[in-house]
Amino acid sequence: MNQISIVIPSYNHGKYIEACLDSIYFQDYPEIEIIIIDDNSIDNSHSVIKNWIHNVKSSSTSFISKYDEKKDELIKTIYNRYNKNVRKIIYEKNSKNIGSTATYNKGFRIATGEYCTFVAADDITHPQMLSTLAKPLDENAADFVYSNMFIIDDNHQILREFILPDYSFEKSFCEWYLCGVSTLYRRSLHETFGYYDENSHADDHECYLRFALNGARLLHINKTLYSVRSHAQRQVGLHHPEKFKNLLEESKRLVLKARISLHAKRSSHDDIVVIQP
Repeated sequence: MNQISIVIPSYNHGKYIEACLDSIYFQDYPEIEIIIIDDNSIDNSHSVIKNWIHNVKSSSTSFISKYDEKKDELIKTIYNRYNKNVRKIIYEKNSKNIGSTATYNKGFRIATGEYCTFVAADDITHPQMLSTLAKPLDENAADFVYSNMFIIDDNHQILREFILPDYSFEKSFCEWYLCGVSTLYRRSLHETFGYYDENSHADDHECYLRFALNGARLLHINKTLYSVRSHAQRQVGLHHPEKFKNLLEESKRLVLKARISLHAKRSSHDDIVVIQP
């Protein structure tokens, strides 16, 4: 079984990060490396994360498991709340704020798993996400796998389901960037083609386009395995209006780059002359 490394970059997500970490910890995939990097948050994130790690080691819970008729007594079974055995947890707090891209690059350089991805600290992974996305990687059917997503609000109400297209370079990169954030891929892609561009406003778009242009095999899984937190009422971080505008402008440039690449590839094919014997 290949280990999966999940990088969780966090900045001022104290309200959300416990639920995010629980959703990763309780995945049905057996072997997970959880790498939490806090980018010098100024809210209570640090204490929340430390408390979560403490609870993983010590928190217990119970359920009623038997009725003793003679004593008219309900008997409880007490067990460890966090009972997954193969979970490696790494936590680092940046001494100064270095930004989200540099933060998860730091996490990926720590990672040791065969497969990896990052999960935003206010998002939720569904329980079968990793096992579902890992399967085609295990079968060598792909190098990079992505799935559909729910968009949720702070009450976990589903605002919409985001169904992504089955992969083609044209659909996923030339029409618009349509790979989403529910992803899993071979860590060797970073070792071969580099990490996320820390000068890019659309860092995941740029990185995954770079993977695709260099021959990585992408595959869409038509299942909804991830919930993205809506920022409609919280325009902070990358979703601050000015930053989001910059992100969209850079994504436009990346789409044009993909179109140029596709056009060049098609033109080179058109130039091939087949001489019959």
